[in-house]
Amino acid sequence: MKTRIAIIDDHQLFREGIKRILEFEGDFEVVAEGSGGSEALSIVETHRPDLVLMDINMPDINGVEATKQLIEAYPDTKVVVLSIHDDENYVMRALQTGATGYLLKEMDADTLIEAVRVVAEGGSYLHPKVTHNLIREYRRLAMEKRGGAVKREVRRPFHLLTRRECEVLQLLAYGKSNRAIGEALCISEKTVKNHVSSILQKLNVNDRTQAVVVAIKNGWVEVR
Repeated sequence: MKTRIAIIDDHQLFREGIKRILEFEGDFEVVAEGSGGSEALSIVETHRPDLVLMDINMPDINGVEATKQLIEAYPDTKVVVLSIHDDENYVMRALQTGATGYLLKEMDADTLIEAVRVVAEGGSYLHPKVTHNLIREYRRLAMEKRGGAVKREVRRPFHLLTRRECEVLQLLAYGKSNRAIGEALCISEKTVKNHVSSILQKLNVNDRTQAVVVAIKNGWVEVR
């Protein structure tokens, strides 16, 4: 079964690029395209995609409002927001409306494909740079709650993860993509994906963002 995808973005060239990348994969099918948030509901009603890629900045109805309307009408439809903004306020607004993914338009093809697969399978996905910003904000708020910047000693979870998995987890906390992690550790991107899958399973979480949050709460990683 192919994942049926709709793309809502007011830039035709960008839509065409996204479509080419996705349809090069054998398990994706772009079933509809739209140029504005006002079209989202009718497109989903007509084509019933499994997943919608939704631009956040559009001239009629913005992506956040369109996502809210879409999720209210079709709660089973998954939405991944596409944005140029990495500010945590934009991210939180998108997630609060029901989006299960948030990608920056500076993403590479591998990140797009990975995100669509993760969300289609029931997980959530945040662009690595967005994850880093959210984690940094979470750490700031946690420090304020504790009454100041108290430096915590990092205790690697060697009781749960291998040494290499601990290295990968640390780089996830730094907001690195799979490709960047592979380059930093001199391993293939496929090997990185295998390590990330193992980390998620061992920590009993659904996605890399949850893994990093768990790691920070337990003092397993540094955050900069």
